Amino acid sequence: MSVRVLLVDDQELLRTAIALTLERDARIAEVVAVASGEAAVEHVRAHAVDVVLMDIRMPGMDGIAATREILRIRPRLRVLILTTFDLDEYVYAAIREGASGFLTKDATPQALADAAVTVAEEGSVLSPRATAALLGFVRDGAPTVDPPEVLARLSPREREVARALATGASNDDIARRLFLSANTVKTHVKAVLAKLDVPDRVHVVIWAYENGLLRPRG
Repeated sequence: MSVRVLLVDDQELLRTAIALTLERDARIAEVVAVASGEAAVEHVRAHAVDVVLMDIRMPGMDGIAATREILRIRPRLRVLILTTFDLDEYVYAAIREGASGFLTKDATPQALADAAVTVAEEGSVLSPRATAALLGFVRDGAPTVDPPEVLARLSPREREVARALATGASNDDIARRLFLSANTVKTHVKAVLAKLDVPDRVHVVIWAYENGLLRPRG
């Protein structure tokens, strides 16, 4: 897969360094770098993009507002948040707006390229550590309910898959845990995303806690 990347960061040196890193990867077909959320929105209006790597803190239109507007224009586009910090309220807000994960800016060049390709192909990037942090935000800020009509959308096996997704498990992890083939897991994951009406695995985490599929501990 050849991935077209839009990089959004107001710091010129960092923007240039990340762009050069991505351009060296054979899987990346194109890297366009812009300095503001406004420029990102205009680029998405006019050009084909597979993945947006979005800085979260920028003057003018910040990464949260830019993510919201970009996904309003192109709902199926993937946005990956780049942050100097680990998960905080700003990154969480961007995820709630539809971003498909986050990566810190001190990530290795290989990790940056891998994340861009993974988001384009699979829809989200969320490590187990990041999943744990995200769950902390959900537990602290979201009430948990248990509406039977919502959970009834999922078959028993799909509930098991959704629970596994909510812990940050990969398809391989789920296959081993539930004794399923890789293709069967992919089928169940697609069904879970469709029935829950969520864009990717990251949002399964949020949905699972908000709708009673998983219960907060403590």
